[in-house]
Amino acid sequence: MVLRFAPSPTGPLHIGGVRTALYNYLLARQKNGKLILRIEDTDQTRYVPGAEEYIIEALTWCGIEFDEGPHIGGPNAPYRQSERKSLYAQYAHLLVERGWAYYAFDTEEELELMRKRFEAAGIISPQYNAITRPYMKNSLTLPPDEVQARIRAEPYVIRFLMPRNKEVRFYDEIRGWVAFHTKELDDKVLLKSDGMPTYHLANVVDDHLMGVTHVIRGEEWLPSTPLHVLLYEAFEWEKPKFAHLPLLLRPDGGGKLSKRDADQLGFPVFPLTWKDPETGEVSVGFRERGFLPEGLVNYIALLGWHPAEEKEVFTLEELTHSFSLERVSRAGARFDYEKARWINQQHLRRMPTSSLLPQVRAAWETQNLPPIPEEKLSQLIDLAKERAALLPEIVEFARSFHERPFMPLEAALESRLSPEVIQHIPSLIESLIHIENWKAEELENVLKNWAKAKNISLSKALPTLRILLTGQHSGPSLYKLMEILGLEEIKIRWQAFASVYGVSRSV
Repeated sequence: MVLRFAPSPTGPLHIGGVRTALYNYLLARQKNGKLILRIEDTDQTRYVPGAEEYIIEALTWCGIEFDEGPHIGGPNAPYRQSERKSLYAQYAHLLVERGWAYYAFDTEEELELMRKRFEAAGIISPQYNAITRPYMKNSLTLPPDEVQARIRAEPYVIRFLMPRNKEVRFYDEIRGWVAFHTKELDDKVLLKSDGMPTYHLANVVDDHLMGVTHVIRGEEWLPSTPLHVLLYEAFEWEKPKFAHLPLLLRPDGGGKLSKRDADQLGFPVFPLTWKDPETGEVSVGFRERGFLPEGLVNYIALLGWHPAEEKEVFTLEELTHSFSLERVSRAGARFDYEKARWINQQHLRRMPTSSLLPQVRAAWETQNLPPIPEEKLSQLIDLAKERAALLPEIVEFARSFHERPFMPLEAALESRLSPEVIQHIPSLIESLIHIENWKAEELENVLKNWAKAKNISLSKALPTLRILLTGQHSGPSLYKLMEILGLEEIKIRWQAFASVYGVSRSV
């Protein structure tokens, strides 16, 4: 089994493209097959500098590895179609010899004139096809001598000769049998006047030469498949198996998910941040938003594929074992950003704190936050990852508890304080001083005994303590936070509070 992912370097990689690459990867690894990365850059007018590098970096970050490609080489090199240009002309001319294609000499002005003439005759959206080709300048309408003279002297294209009154049927691994009638299809250009192939010719030739057995691609390529099937027939090659993936839809289901939609709704559509080389516009990626590659890949896999088991959280290895084309839906899949966050949160919880520490430390230092001991940061990460969905939320959590509360407190927090509790805190500090085993469990026992001795309800004591120690009215276990802060830091924070609010600092 040989599969390929063949993006065009016309800009950043959309998450729909990541999903296509992922499904190819999963099937290739599951069946011990081969996965090829091929850059389809035949349309040089749309080439964007840096796009190829972006695609490779994004897929590498996602953990999608290839067996061959422009970045690693392989027996089918080169892997950029622009570097394979010399291959394609011979195949286009072979089709002409076999009667499956023809030379066309029409200029842009003549093509536009044809469209206007047939529109005036009542034909909506006229195409270069069986109806219009008899009126155009091509090797089917011109004398052979003139054709040869024009080939030597003029630019020309090679067009596919679409058969008349033929039904093209093929089996799609997701959609079942699909049929198109050739009366709906036009004579596509296969070889352009500059000698560069179009997508259709290069795609089929390269898939054949590289031994591709399965073509898994987006639904938008389904209308092109009849031509590709006919090309395989014309070349007398065995065609691969086709599978066309459902569209990724907006959260409301109202159309294909676009960058504009994502911008309006406040979430990314690209795996990594992309800076447009022409406009300078920056689009933040999932990585920079704080997603783990494991979390993003897990969520993307579920957009159109339904696992056989009652399970939503998968590692890449688990996805490899569970994935199947048979369970990919025909219907479009709505993108749900909150669900993506939830999936990422599950992966954050599973990840060892030691693995998260370097990433959090790097973000901490980038933001120029106050120095923090590694042990304390690890403890805060361990506490935060139970609540955080994204990496920046872990950083913010750690920052909020590492930094001392700003005094005086906001009025809303002041209103939650219990004067009765504050009055007895010096005695609590005295009790804390005598703790030998400074752990959350022991802190909880001491705090409960103190509250009982002072006849204070924990429902009053805990909120007040939390506010004066952290400057927040809610959060994770107060006992665990006190363990992380340590006795000396608790005393410093109490003294800062007492100084501002004019209460006794000692017993």
